[in-house]
Amino acid sequence: MKYGYGRVSAKDQSLARQLAALKAYAPDLDDDHIFTDKQSGKNFNREHYLKLKSILVPGDEILVEELDRFGRNKAEIKAELEWFKEHGIIAVSYTHLTLPT
Repeated sequence: MKYGYGRVSAKDQSLARQLAALKAYAPDLDDDHIFTDKQSGKNFNREHYLKLKSILVPGDEILVEELDRFGRNKAEIKAELEWFKEHGIIAVSYTHLTLPT
């Protein structure tokens, strides 16, 4: 199963750019498989991120525009990527995507 994740740091920021990029990358991704948070990336204690993580099973893919959408702390991001690897989850960053103008 594929899931998308997006995050902005503040409630007044828009997720529109990330969601547009996600839909361009994975147009068949169901909306109920997209998880977003409007919260700081200082740690991973975010409601929708934790909900997503709780349903992942081996073989699932988590799509994120950029790795910094997971968080801001490089060591913690690395630890999360290791957790994914240990649990057979594939993390895909699609920053190379160029959206049509």
